[in-house]
Amino acid sequence: MERERDELELTPWSGEFKDRLQERHFRQSVRDDTAELLRTAMLVGALMFLLLGLADHALLGPSASFWQLLGLRLLVSAGCLLTWWAVRRDPDLTFRFLPLNPVIWLGCTVIILIVPLRPETIGTHAPATAVAVMALYLFVPNRIPWMVAANLYLTLGFLTAMTVWAGVPGSVILIQGIVLGFANTVGWLTARRLARLRRQQYASLLDERAFCQRLQGEIQERKRLEERLRHMAGTDELTGLDNRRRFFERADRALRRARRHGSPMTLCMIDLDHFKTINDRYGHATGDRVLVQVASQCRTHIRDIDLIGRFGGEEFVVALPDADLGQALEITERLRRRIEGLPHPDPAAGDRLTVTIGISRVEADEDALGPALKRADEALYRGKAIGRNVVMVAGHDEGPHLSVVDG
Repeated sequence: MERERDELELTPWSGEFKDRLQERHFRQSVRDDTAELLRTAMLVGALMFLLLGLADHALLGPSASFWQLLGLRLLVSAGCLLTWWAVRRDPDLTFRFLPLNPVIWLGCTVIILIVPLRPETIGTHAPATAVAVMALYLFVPNRIPWMVAANLYLTLGFLTAMTVWAGVPGSVILIQGIVLGFANTVGWLTARRLARLRRQQYASLLDERAFCQRLQGEIQERKRLEERLRHMAGTDELTGLDNRRRFFERADRALRRARRHGSPMTLCMIDLDHFKTINDRYGHATGDRVLVQVASQCRTHIRDIDLIGRFGGEEFVVALPDADLGQALEITERLRRRIEGLPHPDPAAGDRLTVTIGISRVEADEDALGPALKRADEALYRGKAIGRNVVMVAGHDEGPHLSVVDG
């Protein structure tokens, strides 16, 4: 934050950012608007110098002084138009010394030379010069150091011309010097104030953008946290599977889709055999590792569209959308064999990890999972009763729907 405040600090007399990089960024942000103002100022300046040529003719007639003034005014007008064209082609020229400042100094020179060429108009030329000073500060967009330099040149040159060529009394020159000094002071203070205001607005915009970015980051972080909390609320911490609540939310949606499309759906209950013995004999940490292994096999060897959750303890529940009893039996039998091949916590004991599985079809007239789940659970307990390590289909005690392997 301290570094950012230093970057946004302004110089006391020019109103620009002390940090050059930050100043460049600011100029780039206002480039197009400032270029438009500069082009307008150049067109108006060219028109004014041309119109003043008509006033010269009315005062001087077709004299040598008139033609000299006309040539100078045409030169300044051409410079203004050239600057307009250059900035229109390349807006990046807006904040550069060239081509604007040579044209401004040329215009100041013409204003100074009016004194020897039209000395009789000094009474009206003096206030016009003060107006020109203010216009250079306020109407022509330029960097304040260059504004000050051009206006000091105009002020000192005009006072010198009054002294040398117009024969103006010293008291009048003093008064005119005070007027021009006042015009320079007011013009500089006003230009500096405007410069500071524009940069302060830019700094406020940067602060607002930074705040919005931080707020957006906090919102995104909150969303990630909420998503994580939702995931944690619906995920079994040990196995990473859906917990019971999340599983039934997703399975209910799958059942509604199946009913809309007229497709079958099957539920499976999976129970790890002799799990209490594993916990008692080898400890709960070993039991947890076994559960994680079994969950991993279940997740790996079911289809992508299938849903699986930890029902509780050593029980898992699986929903098989778009699967009839034959397909469900094939999937679960393959899963049973894969789990049977997992290493036992104590291979020397000669035991194997096995599961008993009960499966049941969700009947066509059922709009809830409860009845099918109950039938699958009953089939599972029948499998336990006949020796475990078996896949049992609800409503079938024998035949191709019964798979018993070395109970």
